[in-house]
Formats: sequence, C-alpha cells, structure tokens
Amino acid sequence: MPKTFAELGLSESTLKALRDVGYESPSAIQEQAIPSVLEGRDVIGQAQTGTGKTAAFGLPIAEYIDPELSEVQALVLTPTRELCIQVTQALRTYGAHKGIDVVAVFGGAPIRTQQAQLRAGGHVVVGTVGRVLDLISRHSLVLHDCRFVVLDEADEMLDLGFLEDVEKILSLTPSGRQTALFSATMPPPIRHLADRYLYDPVMIEVEAATLTIDTVAQFQLPVETREKADKLVEVLKAEKPDQAIVFVRTKIRCDQLFKILRDRGMNVRALHGDMSQGSRDGVMLAFKGGRVPILVATDVAARGLDISTVTHVINYDVPTSPDTYVHRIGRTGRVGRSGRAITFVEARQKREMEAIERHIGMSIAAWEPGAKSAPTPVKERPRRHSKPGVTRPERKQETYAKLVLGGGRAAGLRVADIVGAVTSKAGLDGEAVRDVMVLDRFSFLSVPEGEAERVIEALDGTKIGTRAPRTLSLERVSS
Repeated sequence: MPKTFAELGLSESTLKALRDVGYESPSAIQEQAIPSVLEGRDVIGQAQTGTGKTAAFGLPIAEYIDPELSEVQALVLTPTRELCIQVTQALRTYGAHKGIDVVAVFGGAPIRTQQAQLRAGGHVVVGTVGRVLDLISRHSLVLHDCRFVVLDEADEMLDLGFLEDVEKILSLTPSGRQTALFSATMPPPIRHLADRYLYDPVMIEVEAATLTIDTVAQFQLPVETREKADKLVEVLKAEKPDQAIVFVRTKIRCDQLFKILRDRGMNVRALHGDMSQGSRDGVMLAFKGGRVPILVATDVAARGLDISTVTHVINYDVPTSPDTYVHRIGRTGRVGRSGRAITFVEARQKREMEAIERHIGMSIAAWEPGAKSAPTPVKERPRRHSKPGVTRPERKQETYAKLVLGGGRAAGLRVADIVGAVTSKAGLDGEAVRDVMVLDRFSFLSVPEGEAERVIEALDGTKIGTRAPRTLSLERVSS
C-alpha cells in the first residue's frame, strides 16, 4: 500500500506546506528517495521529467535547512534558466512555513541583483552552472558550509557541455557534503561523475508512468491574445460540456478568467494556490459533486484532481511542457468515457505546440464548431538526448519589446518588485520578463512583443514596489 508523506518522516511544517498545494500522496521516486536522503545517504535517481523528482530532493532540503544560520546550506544545479525558476518556486513552497530563503541565480538577469540577494541571505541557492561559477569566482557565492548538493537533470548538463564546470563546482564544496544526482538517462560520463563525487550512493530507478489516453479527441484553436476570453465563451457554448476544466498558467489569469465567465452568466468556480485550504476544499467538493460544470484552474491546484465525469479539458494557456499537456488532457476520457481536449494557441506559442505534437507523435486537428475527431491514443515518450556529433536545431528567437518604467532605486524599486508586478498584474510568467535593469530614477525591462501592450495597460499608473509602493508610469522605448 502506498505510504503517506507523514510516514516518510517529514516534519509538520513541511507536511503543512504540502497540504497547502494539495499534494496527497508521494510518487514512486519520492517514496523511495526521501527516506534515503533523510538518512544522510547519497542518492542517484534515474527518472524522467514529470515523476516528481523535484519534491524527492526538495522536501528533504526543507528538512535539512536551519533558518537561524545565514550561510548557504544547500546548492541545486540545473541545466537551464527555466528549470532553475521552476525548482526555486517549488523549494520556496516546501519551505514556506519554516522561513527558508531560496535564491535563484541564472544568466540573462543582472548579476548585481543576485549578488545583493546572496549578501542579504540565502539558505538554498538554485542556479545554472555558468552563473554559479561566475558568482563563486566573484566571491559572492561561498560554499564552505554547503552540506547538500543536487545535480538536477545531469544528462541535460552533459548534452549542453557543462559537465567540466559541474566538476569544478563540486570540487569547491565540502568533501563531507551529501549529494543527490538525478538524470533521465545514465550515459558513461554521468556514471563516471557519480563514481567520482558520490559516496556509496543508493540507486533508485523509476520508470515514467506511461499515461495512455485512448478516448480523448484532441483539437487546437489559433487565437488572438485579446480575443481569447470571447473565443472561450464561444467554445463552451458550442461544446456544451457536462464538466470542463479550463487550465491557465497563473493565479492572476485564473481569477481574471473566472470573473469574466461568471459575469457572462456561467456557473463556474476558480481553483488556485493562493486560495485558503477551506475555499479550495469547497470548490473541489462542488466540482466533484457535479454542482459546478466549469472549473478554471492552475496546474498545481488541480494536482490530484481525479474526476471520472470530466468531459472536456480546455488549455486556455498552452502548457509549459509536453508532459504537462499529457497530464492535463488525461483529466478527461476516464473510465472508458470519451473526452475532448481543446488547446488555444497564440501565434507566439506555435513552437510550444509543435513540441507537444512531436512529444505525442501525432498532429492535432483544428477545432471548429461541430468538429469531430476520432479519439487517439496519447503516450508520454521518453526525452531524446543528443548524441556526440549531432547538432541540435537552433530555436527561432522570439521578438522582445523594451519598456521603460518611471522609477528606480530612488523609489526603492528592486528587480523582484518589477518582475512580481508583471507576473501578478499582467499575468505573464516570470521567465518571460528579461533584461531587467534598475537605475537611479528609471528601470528597463523586456517582454515578448505580443504581450507589450497588455503589460503597459496593466502596469501604467499602478503602484509598484513592496517596501513603499508608488504609482509609476510605464511605456515602450522608442525604436
């Protein structure tokens, strides 16, 4: 019988954090890895993305950290900026009730800001390999007291040519540290790295659960950003779902969309992580009981939501990864019933949709009123890894617009204030905000070209800042 998180030996503060985000029972890798890590053992975890490995090392880190000590006590190395941000958000959640400070360091953001964050504290540092090395060389990141090191997606680090730098970083950490290495595959260089830097590790191998959905008809629908809400109303009226989950990326988008649908006279509820546990329970009970036909939800809030009567999944925002897509549409077509999945695709998200199609091994048909599509089997496929001598195709660069904000250091602004304002008020993902620079009286930032007007509209004339919020202007920089 599967264990509970409490049976794995986690403290009450960590269990409370898990209840806050709706985690109910540990995944296979969590059940196997957490006890070993808590015992102080080095661990090698071979597992695909989507198996829950972040919590497998993140929850023990939350247990390890002494918030009374200001030193860096744990380091998590990631191959990409995106994974760095994702892991940072997870660790902040796990340590929320313990006062653990997690600092993210990655390229593409001002290094001085990250240096200031490290000076101010930082019990856990999550970082990309290059930026971590840079900060070490500048004596801004000191690892003398780092007791726990995680290498996340080590095979991806190998693919990107970072392994030599990873070894440099490991050589600068205490020899008595505890190390955890996670990788989807175990090519010889990764095994060599593990042999050299891990002591008597526990080997855990978890197959990605193959999620087969053979009763889901899938569609995609090209949409303009400003027309998405109207198009959603049109789709819901045409499809007439018994029960539908509408997935969005952010909490602010969740609230906004809920209000739009409610104002159009629909029986709808919202579900996201900022709601109290009591409110979330009430929404879940109403939806599971069939009293609410439409649920607008974020991925984290909908975790563990297993309802056989869901007939439709609508991806209002394209999922952040192909794995997330498969898990989302797996919420319908349960117990032999047929289901329908419709994904809204903005022009700037075509590449993400193409990645989803490659991942599931099929093209997704266009939606139109009355569209029919035979249910098609969807299986999660293991990631393909580059082989020596094989060049990865270059990704098309997305166009960014540069914006100027009428306030800077003199107004008490920090990079975090600006990124936070864009994510909370304009509904963008934090990683979409680039090149943030805070000067004395002005600040600059870049956002995707297609989102620029929405960001300006949302932020211009609003109060920004956490220490002493001020009303600031925002406009596009003249080209």
